[in-house]
Amino acid sequence: MTTILTFGDSNTHGTPPISVRGKAERYDTATRWPRVMQAAMGCDLIEEGLPGRTAGTLADPIMGPHMNGELGLRIALQSHSDIDVLTIMLGTNDLKAHFGLSPAAITARVAGLLGLALGDDYQTRHGGFHVLLICPPPVLEAGILAAEFQHGAAKSQDLATLYAELAAARGASFLNAGDHIQSSKVDGVHFDPAEHIKLGQVVAAHLLSLI
Repeated sequence: MTTILTFGDSNTHGTPPISVRGKAERYDTATRWPRVMQAAMGCDLIEEGLPGRTAGTLADPIMGPHMNGELGLRIALQSHSDIDVLTIMLGTNDLKAHFGLSPAAITARVAGLLGLALGDDYQTRHGGFHVLLICPPPVLEAGILAAEFQHGAAKSQDLATLYAELAAARGASFLNAGDHIQSSKVDGVHFDPAEHIKLGQVVAAHLLSLI
């Protein structure tokens, strides 16, 4: 049976749109997109979504050093074996104002993750696996998270083109989530239930055509 590791942030974890700070909520298994994908494909699933995770190696001064996506990916790829597919959907948290990153700089962080995943060490460890890079939909700068993502909406519009070019150059598969879903108007970052279900179905269809 195919084993898929979904690596990402709160939108892979299944965090609902936030209207009140301090609540650690999560969608159920019938709603969050990795589980919807699993149901559609009949695969084994490893969920590795961490709210706040970034694509880069810089420590987050607010949420902490454990949000480092490179470190997290190394741990995930060494904790599990053997996987057949790795999905990566990151970059949203890198848009936060306190990082001050350009779309090109965010894409460079993702390039590091692809280099890690597609390198000889981890490909050999798992007997070879496909990588699907998913570009998250643009953020909206809305609600309680608007200040944290100041100027993020405009920057996020440029990520899909850059990610697509990166995936093609590195030999990874690519999916632009923004072609299928949108971020919630409640907080501008997370996904409503219907969008999770839609994304899970889209990812499943994409992967079934790939593997």
